[in-house]
Amino acid sequence: MRSSFLSESPSDEQHIHGYGFNPQSWLQVERGKLAKSSYSPSSIESLIKIAEPPVVPLYKPLDYVEVLSRLHEELEQCTPSERPGLYLVQSQVFRGLGEVKLRQRSLLSAWRCASTVHEKVIFGAWLRYEKRGEEIISDVLASCRKCCREFGPLDVASEMPARNFSMIGSCESGYSSQVSSTVTFQIRDGRVTCDRRKIASLSIPFCSMLNGPFTESQLELVDLSENGISLEAMRAVSMFSSSYNLGDLPLEILLEILVFANTFCCDKLKDACDRKLASFVSSRHDAVELMALAFEENAPVLAASCLQMLLQELPDCLSDEVVVSLFLSATAQQQHIMVGHASFLLYCLLSEVAINIDPRTETTACLSEKLVQLAVTPTQKQIAFHQLGCIRLFRKEYNEAEHQFEVAFSAGHVYSIAGLARVAGIKGKKALAYEKLSLVITSSVPLGWMYLERSLYSDGDRKLADLDKATELDPTLTYPYMYRAASLMRKKDAKLALEEINRLLGFKLALECLELRIFLYLALEDYKSAICDIHAILTLSPEYRMLEGRVAASKIGTLLGAHVEQWNTAECWLQLYERWSSVDDIGSLSVIYRMLESDAAKGVLYFRQSLLLLRLNCPEAAMRSLQLARHHAATEHERLVYEGWLLYDTGHCEEALQKAEESISIQRSFEAFFLKAYVLADSGVDPSYSATVISLLEDALKCPSDRLRKGQALNNLGGVYVDCGKLDSAADCYTSALKIRHTRAHQGLARVHFLRNNREAAYDEMTKLIERAKNNASAYEKRSEYCEREQTMTDLQTVTQLDPLRVYPYRYRAAVLMDSHKEKEAIAELSRAIAFKADLHLLHLRAAFHEHTGDVPSALRDCRAALSLDPSHQEMLELQKRVNTQEP
Repeated sequence: MRSSFLSESPSDEQHIHGYGFNPQSWLQVERGKLAKSSYSPSSIESLIKIAEPPVVPLYKPLDYVEVLSRLHEELEQCTPSERPGLYLVQSQVFRGLGEVKLRQRSLLSAWRCASTVHEKVIFGAWLRYEKRGEEIISDVLASCRKCCREFGPLDVASEMPARNFSMIGSCESGYSSQVSSTVTFQIRDGRVTCDRRKIASLSIPFCSMLNGPFTESQLELVDLSENGISLEAMRAVSMFSSSYNLGDLPLEILLEILVFANTFCCDKLKDACDRKLASFVSSRHDAVELMALAFEENAPVLAASCLQMLLQELPDCLSDEVVVSLFLSATAQQQHIMVGHASFLLYCLLSEVAINIDPRTETTACLSEKLVQLAVTPTQKQIAFHQLGCIRLFRKEYNEAEHQFEVAFSAGHVYSIAGLARVAGIKGKKALAYEKLSLVITSSVPLGWMYLERSLYSDGDRKLADLDKATELDPTLTYPYMYRAASLMRKKDAKLALEEINRLLGFKLALECLELRIFLYLALEDYKSAICDIHAILTLSPEYRMLEGRVAASKIGTLLGAHVEQWNTAECWLQLYERWSSVDDIGSLSVIYRMLESDAAKGVLYFRQSLLLLRLNCPEAAMRSLQLARHHAATEHERLVYEGWLLYDTGHCEEALQKAEESISIQRSFEAFFLKAYVLADSGVDPSYSATVISLLEDALKCPSDRLRKGQALNNLGGVYVDCGKLDSAADCYTSALKIRHTRAHQGLARVHFLRNNREAAYDEMTKLIERAKNNASAYEKRSEYCEREQTMTDLQTVTQLDPLRVYPYRYRAAVLMDSHKEKEAIAELSRAIAFKADLHLLHLRAAFHEHTGDVPSALRDCRAALSLDPSHQEMLELQKRVNTQEP
């Protein structure tokens, strides 16, 4: 989905016609309504407007490895109460790196080691927010008779630590035997008789009043009619003085007792009442109303329960003005009542959610201002001030933005210089902006974003040189590719422009780049390819809007649909088979999108869609498709299979197996056997599992299915046979898979050739895969294992060009350099990739290289950073232990 801070608010569909281009104009060419000569490439070029990349409101330290290392060291040495805050910072680092899973793991670690109920509530809400869309998993687990209460509502009253209240007894010395042992309280027309000594023990004021030098101490009847308590409430107080238990009381009575306890300083009574009231919070409305009372009466348990209810409703509750007002108007004392010492955590969560909704709103700005007020440590200031600077920039409040960025930069957040440069550029001081960034580039280890930002304040060759350098240092940045493609398009070279944008789309499925490629296809009048990309966009983000948010992508898709060949169901399956066989994942997505628009069996299609999305590294979209598959399942046994995959994909392997077995018990089907085999193969460490997996896959192949899935099963079966050393059986499986055009089976067959000591045949087999697969970076990588070093280096260089995120080529090249005693070059090769990709294996190898060269501090730094990525990685733990013994 397009990030909300990348585009302006969508306007009416009709405004597209005033944007300088009418989609109907080029579509009508094909209909014969316009003369062909009326088409002008300039009409397409007018669409290609590359927006400047936003200054993102993320924590982006200059050296994330150093920061992760420091955090890991602090986590090893800190007190338990400091750990949640450190994990929060760690999660912010991972968020800045775009590492969603690692970020969630940090938040989970913070939740697990939370030292207060407030931290538990906040991090639990944060994790639920991060995992929104996965609520269905709880229902599916419930069907397995397993309750999923992870991050669920806490019983705040029982979780809040008990306080020790000493009952008042020192005033007994003033007690006279002539005074009655009971006291009766008059409350309007009723009376409550209490044990004088027990009521006096509730608080010093009561003790003084009933046993001290006051008139009431001699009275047997005391009038409390003006103290705002009812007869029923006073009876409950009397009972509490004897039993210290309030029993089951209605809300109104508890509220009276709370006020009464506060008035007479009855701490134990107040605490009991506070805990009872916490159980009455069952809705957002309750939470808002009772939070006001909690503030007024200083009731922290009730306040925490109200907070939990509000946070459970994120992000929706931030659309409620009353809720927002509550958070914004809370004073320091009220914040302490509501959230203890975790105010920074709370407003960090709230401001992040608000930014994701819309960074330009007043609510977002005010919540971020609160965060700034609460920032104490340098890191907190970097996070908070930079975030507020970005929000001010989005809101075009340039002077305020400049101030916030200056504070963040002064606190050590170098990335905030990008914000300062933007403000300078907007104010017409491009030379100053260029100078600011040049100073950062020359005074630190340069990073890709620095050159990208500097390119915004130059033109011509100098701009392109900076963009090329940005891509060299960080090939994952999308803007340089888009700018170069747009520049080539303006030079009337659409084919080269297409090649440029394909460089990025080959390894990173960015929606804005797909949108640009659509317009490049239109310039080439390749409507068939254009609609493929439209379908890919709509699969990933059904509500996506193009042309800077001015028109829905679905609208463009409808217009294009009239100008491409229509297929019936049989033709669609043939097209899907063709694209799947050629490893054309986007083409396959497009065919499935078309089929879903018809009356085809949607459950099966959504399931296939989820498989493709996983291959394209789009896990959230894949999860959505899998849920739709479950919803549209035609039969119970089919639904059980999809539930099994949902459970497997979220780490519930045992329950996934249970679903597969339930499905098989209803009907023996290919998908049920395949699911069971897949889960067992992935989770089983017992060698005996291999025989079971083989049997299950053979059972699957006996069941009806299409060639696409049977090819996958044959491929998987071949892999199990290889692991068992049954190479002839494996070769038969791979050959059978290739006969039904399961192209990836070339890789398995190559492995068999290699294990038979026939490297040449293995190389040839991988070459066939390279020739037939549209997405072939992994094929080049695998082929590199079957050739001589020179060809290996050539293949791995091709891999890096096709997909710079694949880490094996960097590791191999670094190892070759190390073997050649070129230690500095080897470390530099790894550092080149580490700069834009946080990867355990890269850090592990670099740590080993540093240890080899005697650079113990650097080795230790990389060990700690790597353990931040995977704290239980055994080899890293051993390396760290070894390096620690060498530290002076």
